[in-house]
Amino acid sequence: MGISTHVLDTSKGRPAAGVKITLEFDQGGFDVVCLGQTDSDGRLRLAEQPQAGVYRITFDTGDYFKGETFFPETAITFEIKDPSQHYHVPLLVSPFGYSTYRGS
Repeated sequence: MGISTHVLDTSKGRPAAGVKITLEFDQGGFDVVCLGQTDSDGRLRLAEQPQAGVYRITFDTGDYFKGETFFPETAITFEIKDPSQHYHVPLLVSPFGYSTYRGS
């Protein structure tokens, strides 16, 4: 099923295109699984067939906001217990705040 994300810029009320993203998997230390950036709709598919375990997605919000942000990066750590499910991890972000949830 996979892992995907969608970044929405709540300060502009639109998708955040061009956000650089790193997906890592914890194997006693985090190893990079995927590097990419969001498309014009703020979306990125990160992994097609993940394995069970702990992952971290890091969003380069400092570059996206051109340094005009309190959060130069946003990292979300989550655990996959059932790899047959789809894991969608959206990020709602502005220069001075962010939130996330498990989407569908």
